[in-house]
Amino acid sequence: MYTAEPSSYHYRISSKETGVVWKLSSYFMQHIPFKQQSIIFYCIGTDRSTGDSLGPLTGSYLSELSLFPYTVVGTLQEPLHALNLQQRIELTKSLYPDAFVVAIDACLSKKDAVGDLLFHSGPIAPGKAVGKELPLVGDVSVKGIVNVGGFMEQAVLQSTRLHLPFEMSRMIGRALQLAHHRQPSKSIYNRYDDRNYRNTWDKIGYPDFRQAD
Repeated sequence: MYTAEPSSYHYRISSKETGVVWKLSSYFMQHIPFKQQSIIFYCIGTDRSTGDSLGPLTGSYLSELSLFPYTVVGTLQEPLHALNLQQRIELTKSLYPDAFVVAIDACLSKKDAVGDLLFHSGPIAPGKAVGKELPLVGDVSVKGIVNVGGFMEQAVLQSTRLHLPFEMSRMIGRALQLAHHRQPSKSIYNRYDDRNYRNTWDKIGYPDFRQAD
């Protein structure tokens, strides 16, 4: 959990924006090497706090996909949180020393930024919003702003409605899934060109995520 200044991130999009899954997947394609076999998704958070459940909700979604061939650490069943983060990361690093790491976590920010999804080309500092010092995680990071920060963060997280983290986790998960499946078509179609919507959707047979989410 992190308190974010949205302007400090490399990409920002509202979860209410039309076609957010497609747009997010296009950005993921540019910054996550899906052709690389060894990619690890660290989905940070806990199911004991609704506001901090974005990570494990996303992890559970990804781990249940039959055609998502990457390692996912952190689910509702086995969350990745402050008490086990360092140990589990060290274990995963020993198994996959050359893996590209994507960190996913919830964060707090200003009121007008709640509901935004953020992408940062660098690691995150999980636990920072609630005063915990944990190792930096990720080659890149994805954050979802679930509530307002700046005061009584633990209470804010506990009182956050589940609906927003749940919906945002599905958007992130679907965008990652879509980015993975769009990857083989990059050499055929104009690279990351959103004008190729129809050709790509027909090619992979997905429902139309381009509509409002």
